[in-house]
Amino acid sequence: MTISAAPSDIEAYVAAGWWERSVTVSGLVRRHALERPDETAFDWGDSTLTWRAYDALADSVAAAVSAKVSAGDRVLVWLPDGGLVHAAYLGCERAGAVAVGVGWRAGARELAHLVERSGASLAIVPRATALGPGTEFAASLGLPLVLVEDLDPTSGSLTVTNEIGIGPSELWLINSTSGTTGLPKLVMQTQNRWFYFHQKAVEAASLGDDEVWMSVVPAPFGFGLWTAHVTPTLLGAPCHVQERFSAAQAATAIEQHAVTVLSAVSSQLVMILDAARAHGRDLNSLRAVFTGGEAIPARQAAELEEWAGCRVLNFYGSNETGVLSGTTAADPAHRRYTTGGRVIPEMQVRLYDPETGERRPDVGEGQPACRGPALALGYWDDPAANDALRVDDGWYLMGDLVRIEPEGWLSVIGRTSDIVIRGGKNISAVAVEEEVATHEAVALVAVVGAAHQRLGETAVAYVQLRPGHALTLDELKNHLDARGVTIDWWPEGLVVMDELPLTAGGKVAKAVLRAHAARSGSDGD
Repeated sequence: MTISAAPSDIEAYVAAGWWERSVTVSGLVRRHALERPDETAFDWGDSTLTWRAYDALADSVAAAVSAKVSAGDRVLVWLPDGGLVHAAYLGCERAGAVAVGVGWRAGARELAHLVERSGASLAIVPRATALGPGTEFAASLGLPLVLVEDLDPTSGSLTVTNEIGIGPSELWLINSTSGTTGLPKLVMQTQNRWFYFHQKAVEAASLGDDEVWMSVVPAPFGFGLWTAHVTPTLLGAPCHVQERFSAAQAATAIEQHAVTVLSAVSSQLVMILDAARAHGRDLNSLRAVFTGGEAIPARQAAELEEWAGCRVLNFYGSNETGVLSGTTAADPAHRRYTTGGRVIPEMQVRLYDPETGERRPDVGEGQPACRGPALALGYWDDPAANDALRVDDGWYLMGDLVRIEPEGWLSVIGRTSDIVIRGGKNISAVAVEEEVATHEAVALVAVVGAAHQRLGETAVAYVQLRPGHALTLDELKNHLDARGVTIDWWPEGLVVMDELPLTAGGKVAKAVLRAHAARSGSDGD
């Protein structure tokens, strides 16, 4: 049985021009292979895939997959974030199989969970993985495998003649949530939701057909899908990616290739900016930087814009919802740095009371939900999770608390689960992070609650410092005092780390930091 969007939604969204009826990523790559065969599709490290080679390698993947599974079967794709992982997704699409995209940094427990949950019956892996040889890894999960090194990216000898393919509104790829706690859920993706997202990106940044793209976001996650797999293909643009994130290499590649559009989560953006300064790299080719996943560091965003002459933009949404709001190059700087942009009308954003679940006015504060062309199909084979995700007959609920102003500006003021409760007072960890990030020594910051015998919880700031800087808790408190920040928001602990831990999706791994805070013990004063 084919899983797809509701027929009524397909008709409405196609009629509105937000979705495609028959266009697919596979078809676009085939067209580029014919019209611009020797131009670059992907570049990573010392490797390059032209459009012709990308198309041929995808055909080789499709042939290998078709020989082992049937249309509709799930195929685990566990590959580094280079061009080959995109060829694997494309090959699965052509074989009619659903790719199960897994972040390269996933551990054995997560991989076993995803295989069991998805019912994957084949694995596409490299010869060597972090868990040992690919053959042994696949055997440990009881899966037959395709070794990506056995496929020739320059040969069309295995070309599929009877392509099955997957329609743009059908289940195309499953990826995992990149949350910081618990085992991930599996999100069902269609291509059309990302085609819609692409339109919003083009409008926001006035993108053209001459862009040179760079995405350093992990491929299987939503941000990585549209910025590496979808939008560059829709534009026919070369896309520079990395198998392993390196801020210094990214800064060098931006200068070397005259990259015009950079896509990176906020923590990566800060590191690239610092690396460019440290190594004297020229970032003036940049016109737009799409970031998100965490609050934008306003000071660093302003510095990058002034230095490179670009615009830092972001969308607010999730892997499940796609996009609720977004900033544009025409928006005032303070709005671009401090808000998630204006609410998008067709996403029908609503607000709910996070305690009672009751509908609130659409202007004010609350827990947002939306329904529109950017939505995923929900979670794979997980009725309980889908029931928690959906409210009021199809609106998808976010895990954030937001404020929506009468003019439509949306600001994240906290998470329903990202609150420090100090002495009975709710303190937004996001709000504290934004204040701590204004200190000139701070490159990255994450705030978590630590147990306290008297107060219940206190806020601890984990920080990664900019090169050549130092910071003490007293210095941080003096800085916050000078800014007029309420004393309730001052962190009562400071931990300086060489690097903050990141999840597979590139976000700060707060679960790791909470565990560290728990091991450090509580203060009973």
